[in-house]
Amino acid sequence: MPDDGRVWIFDTTLRDGEQSPGCSMNFEEKLVLARQLARLGVDVMEAGFPAASQGDFDAVRAIAEQIEGPVICGLARTGDADVDRVIEALRPAARGRLHTFIATSEIHMRDKLRMSREQVLEQVRRAVDRARASGLQVEFSAEDATRSDRDFLVEVYSAAVASGAQVLNVPDTVGYTTPFEYADLIRYLRENVSGSDGVVYSVHCHDDLGLSVANSIAAVLAVARQVECTVNGIGERAGNTALEEVVMALRTRAGYFDGLHTGVQTTEIYPTSRLLSTVIGVQVQPNKAIVGENAFAHEAGIHQHGVLNNALTYEIMTPDSVGRASNELVLGKHSGRHAFADRLRELGYDTEKVDVNEAFRRFKQLADAKKTIYNEDIEALVTDQMLRIESTYRMERIAVVAGTFATPTATVEISVDGEVRKTAALGTGPVDAIFKAIEELTGTKAQLLRYQVNAVTSGIDAQGEVSVTLEEEGVRTIGQGADTDILVASANAYIHALNKLEQRRSSGVSSLRGI
Repeated sequence: MPDDGRVWIFDTTLRDGEQSPGCSMNFEEKLVLARQLARLGVDVMEAGFPAASQGDFDAVRAIAEQIEGPVICGLARTGDADVDRVIEALRPAARGRLHTFIATSEIHMRDKLRMSREQVLEQVRRAVDRARASGLQVEFSAEDATRSDRDFLVEVYSAAVASGAQVLNVPDTVGYTTPFEYADLIRYLRENVSGSDGVVYSVHCHDDLGLSVANSIAAVLAVARQVECTVNGIGERAGNTALEEVVMALRTRAGYFDGLHTGVQTTEIYPTSRLLSTVIGVQVQPNKAIVGENAFAHEAGIHQHGVLNNALTYEIMTPDSVGRASNELVLGKHSGRHAFADRLRELGYDTEKVDVNEAFRRFKQLADAKKTIYNEDIEALVTDQMLRIESTYRMERIAVVAGTFATPTATVEISVDGEVRKTAALGTGPVDAIFKAIEELTGTKAQLLRYQVNAVTSGIDAQGEVSVTLEEEGVRTIGQGADTDILVASANAYIHALNKLEQRRSSGVSSLRGI
């Protein structure tokens, strides 16, 4: 890869991001998000860890078959079985990359791997040789590199290059390093690793000290030309480097960064962030850079005055540059199907992959219940539709009595494999009553771990997005529902989570973790 100032964006939302507690995704959700990441224009998409489970293997295989544009990558430890699993999963990919890793810090080698330095070096050579023989691109990572002995790192990376690695990743696995220290390490490796003039140096940072973006940019200013990151910064513990922050920093301060740039379509940043939040049921904090609710909000009078005169007084980038649509009326109940389909395309949806008729029907229902329809409303109902899965359970009807004069009571009717069932239940509140009725009808023993409500737009008639996290026998799933009636949205979210539990029981789940 010639050094023309292009910084490759290696997105690991589907792999490292999914390792965040409560952020797991099923097969369909990974595919939906993978299509959006391709529209976003990421260079490399780490689709998963094929050895982790059959479900992860199937998802990587499907993404390799169906997603065009990015290099599709799979993660493997250095064992033969892991490497072979990635090779098989990536077989359909037009451009595939095998990313293999092993720990190199003393604490990891001693207490986790129980290997000597010589054994680790042998594993590196064996894995990279095997991966390179497959014809795939090969990336090698030294896990916990920033706490590793520098001289040993040079040995390890030199061995990887000699065996054919084309990308050398230097992970700050535990978020330990600082910007100047990290940039110095990258320069040291470039100067001392044998044969590395022709390889790409990559950085993978975690945010335990809140320095992941700063560390990544410092490394890029040194010699790194690939940044591994995730949408919304999700990932293990405190998260990973936030894709949107790195991309917009390089774009907004292009003069300072002297030609460093990415190929990301920045207008897809906000739609991608919203889709991810809906899929995993985790909203970004309001003050999150670039994609947070308050990122372009101005409340202080002096700020408002300046922005009204010239937005650049307090905004260093525009909302539309990251794909944030203004909250304006876009369609109404008298709008036709063609206008609706045009709006879907404007919002970045592929109308060949969306059931436009079903989405339009739901739009009409929403328009009857809500006077003002915003872009965010359309995004919520279409995303909700896209995330539906083959259902064991289906919501039919619901009625709730609640208030200070009544004990909360829910009457719920659902179908279970086509058989209609109905019951009533009491609860401490209306949502509790609904969930108890559904539990009785389905016989589930799942434990409710989290219940979250988010308003899609402002206003008393706003749609509510509900996220429900359930766990049963160690399997955890997230269900979503969107409706102008929060109680209906809650019931749909709960049933969605139950359907995903049924699906995940048969797919196999593993707690394997990577860099």
